[in-house]
Amino acid sequence: MADRAALEDLVRVQGERVRGLKQQKASAEQIEEEVAKLLKLKAQLGPDEGKPKFVLKTPKGTRDYSPRQMAVREKVFDVIISCFKRHGAEVIDTPVFELKETLTGKYGEDSKLIYDLKDQGGELLSLRYDLTVPFARYLAMNKLTNIKRYHIAKVYRRDNPAMTRGRYREFYQCDFDIAGQFDPMLPDAECLKIMCEILSSLQIGDFLVKVNDRRILDGMFAICGVPDSKFRTICSSVDKLDKVSWEEVKNEMVGEKGLAPEVADRIGDYVQQHGGVSLVEQLLQDPKLSQNKQALEGLGDLKLLFEYLTLFGIADKISFDLSLARGLDYYTGVIYEAVLLQPPARAGEEPLGVGSVAAGGRYDGLVGMFDPKGRKVPCVGLSIGVERIFSIVEQRLEAELLYKKNPKLLNQLQYCEETGIPLVAIIGEQELKDGVIKLRSVASREEVDVRREDLVEEIKRRTSQPLCIC
Repeated sequence: MADRAALEDLVRVQGERVRGLKQQKASAEQIEEEVAKLLKLKAQLGPDEGKPKFVLKTPKGTRDYSPRQMAVREKVFDVIISCFKRHGAEVIDTPVFELKETLTGKYGEDSKLIYDLKDQGGELLSLRYDLTVPFARYLAMNKLTNIKRYHIAKVYRRDNPAMTRGRYREFYQCDFDIAGQFDPMLPDAECLKIMCEILSSLQIGDFLVKVNDRRILDGMFAICGVPDSKFRTICSSVDKLDKVSWEEVKNEMVGEKGLAPEVADRIGDYVQQHGGVSLVEQLLQDPKLSQNKQALEGLGDLKLLFEYLTLFGIADKISFDLSLARGLDYYTGVIYEAVLLQPPARAGEEPLGVGSVAAGGRYDGLVGMFDPKGRKVPCVGLSIGVERIFSIVEQRLEAELLYKKNPKLLNQLQYCEETGIPLVAIIGEQELKDGVIKLRSVASREEVDVRREDLVEEIKRRTSQPLCIC
């Protein structure tokens, strides 16, 4: 053991010698000679079979949060929670794991992503996949028929993580739900209003909320000739249209799921359409779709929904998109998903969606699945994708430079507006003479002169306000 320790010291010293020669840019021959000595010593040392090979890291699809990242996260949560409370929601919490049978059969093809736990004494358990199914279980177990609640907690999915895009195996969800019997489409419209309020307040860029209705999808599948038994699996295929082309989705429907090519083509004619209330009215006149009872109900509700959205002043943020499917089995009515937009590459093109940051919908049958007598409690809700938002905000908080020689002030201000930078410090000749810095609010365009020694405190004061995160 002592011999091995002595050899390890020699290897360490020789390694430092090699690194020193490289830093000094010694001759290649000299470096090569010392490297050969190092390798000879390592060969004498041999493998350390008794020493465990342990890589210190977080598990795949998880992350630590530094104090700086926690500060960002807390500000994002503050914006979200204040909006939920403004709309009258109460907070609840549920266990991080549920009985396996509670979660089984609720998520369609995504059920394979549930983390099952090892049997610890008679109960088969799984980590929660989302916050919606535990909420429905909570309502049924406590015999509640009316509540506005929010819940912020971690959920777990055995997915392939893409951490640079805010996709993890352990992540936070921020849910708001309305349970109870109310006038048609009012709770749904409020959920969309909340979604728009939060995304606007977070200042993470322009966004669009896609809406559709499961009844319209089911009616469309029926008139196109999809067998009842394939509705949900074809729905999962359609839900991929925001990520892959129609041709790829069609190939999956036909090649993997056994759908007739002509049926897939008929589906394609519908799911590639999107627009506003005018598209709803157009489909109400569709000779085939208007004859389907489910689709007609869904279209009627969407028309009413757009009336409320117009009154709320958010109709311009909403797009009726027939490709939106939301793969989860428990949705029964209106569904929606918010995506961030990036500017078009060329004039005349539509903005491109660059990722979902919020989603939700109506699930009127889920509570009844847990109630012994099957009593239903109508529910609608939304979930904010905070992990993706954290990633965006963190990137925005990194040092921002405009890589141009002598850029014009107007160009710099426009850049700040486009990228969501809230404050601009302007230092010109007059400011240098006066010993001040001009601080400009990008949103309001208000400018104030601040003494240099007060600048840090003034920026802290402005960025600590509830609706500002950077």
